[in-house]
Amino acid sequence: MDLEGGRTRGNSSKKDSWRTVLTLAYQSLGVVYGDLSISPLYVFRSTFGEGIGHSNTNEEIFGVLSLVFWSVTLVPLVKYVFIVLRADDNGEGGTFALYSLLCRHAKVNSLPNCQLADEELYEYKKDSCGSGGAGVSSDRGFAFRLKATLEKRKVLQKILLILALIGTCMVIGDGVLTPALSVFSAISGFELSMSKEHHAYVEVPVACTILVGLFALQHYGTHRVGFLFAPIVITWLFCISAIGLYNIFFWNPQIYRALCPIYALRFIRKTQTGGWMALGGVLLSITGSEAMFADLGHFSQLSIQIAFTSVVYPSLILAYMGQAAYLSRHHDVEHAYHFGFYVSVPENLRWPVLVIAVFAAVVGSQAIITGTFSIIKQCSALNCFPRVKVVHTSSKIHGQIYIPEINWLLMLLTLAVTIGFRNTQHLGHASGLAVITVMLVTTCLMSLVIVLCWHQNVLFALTFVLFFGTIESLFFSASLTKFLQGAWVPIALAFVFMTVMYVWHFGTLKKYEFDVQNKVSINWLLGIGPSIGIVRVRGVGLIHTDLVSGIPVIFSHFVTNLPAFHQILVFLCIKHVPVPHVRPEERFLVGRVGPKNFRLYRCIVRYGYRDIHKDDVEFENDLLCSIAEFIRTGSTEISSNDEIEKIERMTVVGTYSSQTISRRGENGDNNNNNNVDNLDSEETSSELKEIKSPQVIELKKQVRFSVPESPKIDLEAKEELEEVIEAREAGIAYIIGHSYMKAKPGSSTIKKIAINFVYEFLRRNSRAPSFVLGVPHASSLEVGMMYQV
Repeated sequence: MDLEGGRTRGNSSKKDSWRTVLTLAYQSLGVVYGDLSISPLYVFRSTFGEGIGHSNTNEEIFGVLSLVFWSVTLVPLVKYVFIVLRADDNGEGGTFALYSLLCRHAKVNSLPNCQLADEELYEYKKDSCGSGGAGVSSDRGFAFRLKATLEKRKVLQKILLILALIGTCMVIGDGVLTPALSVFSAISGFELSMSKEHHAYVEVPVACTILVGLFALQHYGTHRVGFLFAPIVITWLFCISAIGLYNIFFWNPQIYRALCPIYALRFIRKTQTGGWMALGGVLLSITGSEAMFADLGHFSQLSIQIAFTSVVYPSLILAYMGQAAYLSRHHDVEHAYHFGFYVSVPENLRWPVLVIAVFAAVVGSQAIITGTFSIIKQCSALNCFPRVKVVHTSSKIHGQIYIPEINWLLMLLTLAVTIGFRNTQHLGHASGLAVITVMLVTTCLMSLVIVLCWHQNVLFALTFVLFFGTIESLFFSASLTKFLQGAWVPIALAFVFMTVMYVWHFGTLKKYEFDVQNKVSINWLLGIGPSIGIVRVRGVGLIHTDLVSGIPVIFSHFVTNLPAFHQILVFLCIKHVPVPHVRPEERFLVGRVGPKNFRLYRCIVRYGYRDIHKDDVEFENDLLCSIAEFIRTGSTEISSNDEIEKIERMTVVGTYSSQTISRRGENGDNNNNNNVDNLDSEETSSELKEIKSPQVIELKKQVRFSVPESPKIDLEAKEELEEVIEAREAGIAYIIGHSYMKAKPGSSTIKKIAINFVYEFLRRNSRAPSFVLGVPHASSLEVGMMYQV
């Protein structure tokens, strides 16, 4: 397969096909910018809710507009569009993408079963992001010292993990608060057409009804209604920009002067504490900025940049300027909705705009809900969240997923905060704190990426973290002052989710450490065999384990009590590596355990944190083919004395790379016409990469295997292959560990609570690994063990 040629063709097509880029930019408007585009609904209302802006001058209004303008310009435009979007993890974005980059470049990975072979994956690129040419030797020396410090000190690694988890928890909290705030703000226009008493009884039920409908539709997937999203957002942006232009020319054409930063400084100096607290409302103008980075995997950098700079940014600025222009000529309105969005809309357009706003709010909510699903899937794959059911709603776009448990949990929490607050200001305070916390985490992680991954000048990293960190710290401090007015909600949600995630990660790590400390060597098996009379039975036995070396303790526990195992035994490790995707030709890592005549193999199956697992039958066939290809290549065996940690002797085998054996249907017809003799043919090697299970409808992928006659396979390998096929025909049995964890006697009270109660509760109520779920019940055997950690 011509990888270089494929990559060149891909790059040229991306450069030449502007139609593709513009199509992605159009689609991104409906997925990425829904939250950011509806912020004009509540920014001025939340900002002026602190009692400022009721004087007879325009100083406060001009000052707030200046703050909003520079916030939107500096954070979404400069920080995210021009800098952060470049820090993608092979096309993926978000908090965990940054953490994944740092894990690979500084070896601070929280996953315990890392291998050197993982670093040779195509997407595991050492210098995959940024350009390192600008760094000088002193900067690389600083990067080396920083890397060494992070790798040496476990405390710093834990801080880095906790930082990433805090950002993730706040994203989940934003997934609770943004739908409530968006929908509640959209329907607030009802108060202009009915009395305050009636409005109080209508607003909450209507908002709850819309929210229930929104979450109830999630299982259909965004691809089914995605074609509606972009037109809705485009229509909404057109409406707010057109209304903004009208208000500017009709009410105050001089409003453009407020874009000067002097007005913002005058506003802060005049209002002092009140102006500082008003930053919590200004903060809402940049909510949704993180979505540009989090949803990067669905689009491309260029498409997101084009959509924001050419459509979203000018529309938002015109909308804010129009509202400020209207407010600058209306100081006589005393009602609470004076500084809302709808009061600046001409009366004959308010109802149509209200309808469009509701649809836009639903789209904006959809974006953050989908982002929450994606980030929870990433966390679960990296052992930082309990296993949940992941439903892929699109066969074309793997990133479009649906998680039922999380969906209904988000719905209940969203309804709770909607009914509990009944106030856009309190919802805005809560949402603002969640958003700014995520931005602060991104700024901190980005400063490390600039040094360790991009190898840029240290001054650039310091300038980045000081400049944007200072701006975001001001917003963060202003949000904290609203703790009792709603900002406590994201903190409480983050604390609960943080506890769940950290305890799950801690328990998983302790379980793996127990397995490593109690694993046995092949010498143990050689020594115990004659004494207990081990019997080999027909068939293939798959021992599921998290270990990448050694014999797992569950197997020693099993064979000691039942001295028999299968003629072909495979120690199967399914693990996730810190890259988004693992290419099919790099999926399997196969090696021997002991001498050849033992017929013991180790197979490590590697998945990225966004990869999709196959069904059990196809997985079995791919596994068998990978072992057969390993046998055919005649890889060196591992002796009994150096079996432990000889990972370099394992062989990378592709998912579809083996043509060593032929697959035949139940009627005996060869379903794969390619002959093994063609293996050495350069012309046909790419076509031989893929062999798929036959399209059998009645018998559901029932496949028979045979070794074709070929001079390319020596006699010893052929005999071993025939034995593998014979065992496969006899059936496959799955031996799965079913462990219970308990804290050791003498452990601290916190550890006992974390392991004995919290972790065990999560383990019992979470889903089994995807591999275990696909195992036929008639072929599975669970080996129970108690782990004392």
